[in-house]
Amino acid sequence: MGLREVIKPRLQDLVMGMMDDLRPDTIEVAEGCVLEVGFGTGRNLGLYPPGVKSVTGVDPLVTDGVAKVEERIAKAPFPVERTALRADGALPFDAGRFDTVVTTWTLCSIPDAAKALAEMRRVLKPGGRYVFIEHGRSERESTARWQDRINPIWLKIGDGCNINRKIDQLVEGGGFEMTSLDRFTGRGPSIFAALYRGVATRA
Repeated sequence: MGLREVIKPRLQDLVMGMMDDLRPDTIEVAEGCVLEVGFGTGRNLGLYPPGVKSVTGVDPLVTDGVAKVEERIAKAPFPVERTALRADGALPFDAGRFDTVVTTWTLCSIPDAAKALAEMRRVLKPGGRYVFIEHGRSERESTARWQDRINPIWLKIGDGCNINRKIDQLVEGGGFEMTSLDRFTGRGPSIFAALYRGVATRA
């Protein structure tokens, strides 16, 4: 294992911890068997409500042996499975297997987000929920123009993160019907802080 593989999960865990206060209101409606796309370092595990029976996490980030991740998995009151793979390939799950799909700050960095959403829809049961919080394109046109200017550079230095994706359009284009959507600005520079929190169902 190279130095990058050792440092990256620990650095990601530190950075993603800055958004922990926004997680509970996002995943409080999760229930049943959950697929978490962009499992990362498992920061959502301690926040799932009692109605969650299991969590299956997929993420290309390898976190085996990272103490904090192993500890979160061990403390979870439900079975946790994790698989290191990209979400925009064919997910190794039967159609309609999951009651809920969850993403938290994930769609920005999936190379083919449309394909990933199509797979997420496929494995979600009819009537199941997709719940998410993501950052993306700002509603303010002046900020959005800056996002477009900076995105090519940020894409390279931000490990594949896009700051100008229209999250609501991506979700609806993936075959989901939005049942609630909250657009707001989080902490930090406005080009990174345009947030989308929503619940959608399999259309």
